[in-house]
Amino acid sequence: MSDEPSSGFALRFISGKYQGGEYPLPSEKEIVIGRGGELDIVLVEDMVSRKHAKLTTQQGKIVIQDLGSTNGTFVNGEKIKRARLKEGDRVLIGTSILKLIAQSESSNVGATKEELNAELDAIGRRQQHKTDITSGDIAELPLPDILTLLSTNKKTGVLAVRNEDHAGRVYLKGGRIFYAILDDNDELGPLKALFRMIALESGTYALGVPTAEEFMLELEEPTDQLVADAVRQSNELRDIKGDLPEVEDMLMVPKPLGPQLSALQADELDTLQLALNLGFFQAVLDKSPFPDLRTCQVVKSLIERQYLRA
Repeated sequence: MSDEPSSGFALRFISGKYQGGEYPLPSEKEIVIGRGGELDIVLVEDMVSRKHAKLTTQQGKIVIQDLGSTNGTFVNGEKIKRARLKEGDRVLIGTSILKLIAQSESSNVGATKEELNAELDAIGRRQQHKTDITSGDIAELPLPDILTLLSTNKKTGVLAVRNEDHAGRVYLKGGRIFYAILDDNDELGPLKALFRMIALESGTYALGVPTAEEFMLELEEPTDQLVADAVRQSNELRDIKGDLPEVEDMLMVPKPLGPQLSALQADELDTLQLALNLGFFQAVLDKSPFPDLRTCQVVKSLIERQYLRA
């Protein structure tokens, strides 16, 4: 039998040709992932390097390291060289997304390396013509992973994103995101629209055929940078959400205004003026020339300093 896996975690394949497979992580050991037949986790697909990534479990900590792979290793949509994993994190290697789960959820505890890879191989043969990365449920596969997967696969087309409240489109050419629009609101701009879609936690996505649409302002940053920035801002927004008004709330400037306007920075003055002109927090977010994160940070600060109240 293999080393007793006491790390408490396992990897579960939630997308790709090995979807449904599981690999318990043994304690105090390195696990190498790649195409090479002698490795611990063998993934036979073109986008996986011979030695792609390494997982180390030590004293309850799990660290993943990219081994100079051609197509990169991604954690929660962000390209990494080395990162510490926690339960629920998602790792993209090739076309496979692996989720770190509690070992108690795994059915393969105690299996040998050979048995585990034989199971993955069998799954891969059964599903080699069934793998579909072009449509699905955001709750199961979040958009950071989907966009990264479409990018590494160099897909071209229009990704339609929809939930109960919003409908948007992300335009890709050879895997590069060059435009995005949310709720047909061109005034948002492609960057703000993309970041809001990436933050969605529910809904569906479907990749359609390319269109002949042209846009005056296209995104130029690499897709992995766009996704990483969106994830970072989404996480930071989540951290301050409890200190912010609801988006449907009215922002009001107290009369008389106690604190001095001369103490405000330029972006704070601009945001205060938007609140005075528009009132509703959602309208301020939509019309602000700044990213949602910066606008929310400014609104939070203005409320705390009594320039605004909700």
